[in-house]
Amino acid sequence: MLSDVHGNLTAYRAVLDDIERRGIRRVLNLGDVAGKGPRGAACVELTRERCETTVRGNWDTFLTAPAEALWPSARWWRDELEAEQLAWLAALPGSTDLLLSGRRIRLVHASATSELVRVHRDHSPEEFEAMFAVTDFTAGSPVPDVVGYGDIHEAYVEVHGERTLFNTGSVGNALDEPTAVYAVLEGVADSAAPAPFALSFVRVPYDVEAEIAVAEALGMPETEAYAIELRTAVYRGRHAALGLTG
Repeated sequence: MLSDVHGNLTAYRAVLDDIERRGIRRVLNLGDVAGKGPRGAACVELTRERCETTVRGNWDTFLTAPAEALWPSARWWRDELEAEQLAWLAALPGSTDLLLSGRRIRLVHASATSELVRVHRDHSPEEFEAMFAVTDFTAGSPVPDVVGYGDIHEAYVEVHGERTLFNTGSVGNALDEPTAVYAVLEGVADSAAPAPFALSFVRVPYDVEAEIAVAEALGMPETEAYAIELRTAVYRGRHAALGLTG
């Protein structure tokens, strides 16, 4: 299970290669396939080829808006995508559910309310509970036992009683440590019977400098901020205060 590739094809290939080496059979993508990185179109095609299910992320929504509604940098990332790819992104579902070892698992990009409503790692108890609520956004699906999401680019897991909330972290734009990361769920697929269940995270190193070089060669906007984020895992909104430069 992976999320937030953000057009970083170098990291995406490294993660998918690692997944294949481990013999993992099902790959699910929690959105934000393109945007921020230089090769969104290639990442969309790789997602369509390799991922069983993809849910809609906030960037998938941004990039499918009319070009005139976007800020200049976003227009560059939008223009990098083909019309048919934009249509595919626009049609992605907001959530998906699965059954594993007797646990009902809900997968969303950002929250059970919308792909645009963010739930940070240091969330409130009320925000935790809301991730398990029955909502219109999740098509009225039953209350889950486990919720997985992306969006914040920080991998973590939190357990309260019989409920587990986890974040997959980010493949292409990690903001916790500068490596690609994905989550692995293990258990008996499509089974309502209780059985062993495991959740783990895998950190995958990749050639950060090669990815930055591609962004520079293509003339991608905001490349300096992108490069700092990939090298340091520090969000771009903090770069000036910390004196970080490319």
